[in-house]
Amino acid sequence: MTSERPQPYPHPRSPGRGETEPAPLIRNQDFQALWTSRFFAGLGKESGEVAYPLLILLLVGSASQAGIIGAAQVATTMITAVIGGALADRADRRAILLVCDLGRLLLLVTFATILLRGEADVSLIIGVAVTSSALMGISNPVAMAAIKQLVPASQIAVASAQNQIRFFSTTALGAPVAGALFGLGRAFPFLAEAVCYLLSTVLILRIRRPMQAPRCESGEPWTLRASMTGFALLAGHPILRPMMCWIVGFNIAFTQTGVFLALIATADERGASNLVVGVTVSLAGTGGLLGALAAGPVVRTVSPSRIFLFTAWAAPVCALALVAAPGVLALGLIVAVVFAAVPCVNAVFFAYVASAVPDRFQGRALGAVTFMALLSQPVGIVGIGVVFDLAGPTLVFLMMAVVSALAALFTLGPTMRALPRPEEVAVL
Repeated sequence: MTSERPQPYPHPRSPGRGETEPAPLIRNQDFQALWTSRFFAGLGKESGEVAYPLLILLLVGSASQAGIIGAAQVATTMITAVIGGALADRADRRAILLVCDLGRLLLLVTFATILLRGEADVSLIIGVAVTSSALMGISNPVAMAAIKQLVPASQIAVASAQNQIRFFSTTALGAPVAGALFGLGRAFPFLAEAVCYLLSTVLILRIRRPMQAPRCESGEPWTLRASMTGFALLAGHPILRPMMCWIVGFNIAFTQTGVFLALIATADERGASNLVVGVTVSLAGTGGLLGALAAGPVVRTVSPSRIFLFTAWAAPVCALALVAAPGVLALGLIVAVVFAAVPCVNAVFFAYVASAVPDRFQGRALGAVTFMALLSQPVGIVGIGVVFDLAGPTLVFLMMAVVSALAALFTLGPTMRALPRPEEVAVL
């Protein structure tokens, strides 16, 4: 192993005297180009996640096979994120992003051409979906790792907050865009996805500054153990460890897909119309988007400890409120409260990763974060479905309360109750 080991206790770095205040983030053209590039890539990814199952249902009418695609995409993204993280710390990040975007561009154009010829089958669709997810999984930690080099330490939390707007807006836009284009023809969603990756490629080429710190030749061999460094770093860091433990537990209880499943099943059991079901889910999702829009001011004015404590303990309280909530629409409003707090937590957490982890370990740390966050989601989705089938919505909401309360215990330690600002733990 190299002597360049991740330090679990980074030394705080204070701004030097005479340093000028950095320009507003909106004027940082390199970061905004990266942000916009990832917006288009995310929009393509979200629309694809809807278009692939729709295509399967159109061709074979099988909900189970449509579900297989979703599971395969999550599993692929989870695994390849670790690979992408390792690449981000060893190879040129700009080149990786370009290869991934151009790869998806060629893949989607080819696939759309095959669809226009009417020659696609289920195995081809699954192969294209998995390949596209693999390229997205590789590129995600690479793009996130680059933020440390494009944004001053004092603005990393605000940059992370802006990233939450991108995530929740693409999530909100992806499904209707895919549905509308699918109505024009089965190839149109994939052609539009290809255009998104073309725009993303052009924007990556406009970034002028280096996307990583200069590398010194350490002679570290490429080994599986070295690629797993990110997991060891998360486990050994006094701030990131309890945060990650809480995130895993929270995702089991309140993963978006699982919560939406619980809302839809509960509304259906209570005899709600399709319109009411849709409005209920929309209310819950709108909470996340509103929270993302407010995340910037919140992370600037509210202490990190208060953000984490509020979100962690609001989750079990809201889960208990779901048990007693009358009607159906109230369910969506209650979930919206939890989802509105999530972007603020995400912004703070990723700001800590960007600030506290040296650049040479950024990719591996972010790959490990992605893996752990995605790993807990299928557990939550399957658990909610099984418990609902066996005992109905009341036990589902009670289990969500118990799991989220147990996870919230990680926020009560002395470290989490007295968190420094992310920029106060900044390292190179």
